[in-house]
Amino acid sequence: MTCLKQISLGLLLLAGLANNVRAQSADDAVKATVNKLFEGMRKGDSALVRSCFAAGTALQTVAADRTGRLSLSTEPLDSFLVAIARPHKQVYDERIRFDAIRFDGALAMVWAPYEFYVGDKFSHCGVDAFNLMRVGEEWKIIYLVDTRRRQGCQ
Repeated sequence: MTCLKQISLGLLLLAGLANNVRAQSADDAVKATVNKLFEGMRKGDSALVRSCFAAGTALQTVAADRTGRLSLSTEPLDSFLVAIARPHKQVYDERIRFDAIRFDGALAMVWAPYEFYVGDKFSHCGVDAFNLMRVGEEWKIIYLVDTRRRQGCQ
C-alpha cells in the first residue's frame, strides 16, 4: 500500500471515529438528563427533577380506564413536581431501558420501556417517550408521554 493510500485510509478512520465519539457523547448527555430525572424521583428531590425540564414541558399519559377505554391525560409539570416533593415513605423507582435514541440537530427522541415500583412493590409498566432539546451544553426534556399498564410487563 502506498504512503498516500495509508494516509487517506488513516484520515477516513479518524473521521469515522470522531463521528462515533460525537454521537456517543450526545447519547450519553441525553441519557444523563433522563437518568437524573429518575434519580430525583428516587430521592424525592423535586428541584433535581425540575432541572431536567425546559419551561412549558408537557407531560401526558396514554392508559386504559377500568372499562378498558383508552384515554390521553395531561398533567402540568408543577403537579408532577408537587407529587415528587410530597413526603412519602416508599421510594418511587422507575427502572428504564434505553431502546432507542435518535437525533436531528438540537432535538433528541428517547424510547424507553420501564417498570415502576413503589418501594419494592411493582406498580405498573409501559414506555416513556421523551423529546429533548439541547439548551446550551445541556439536554432538557420538552415533552414526555408514557403508557401505563399492569399486565404484559415482561
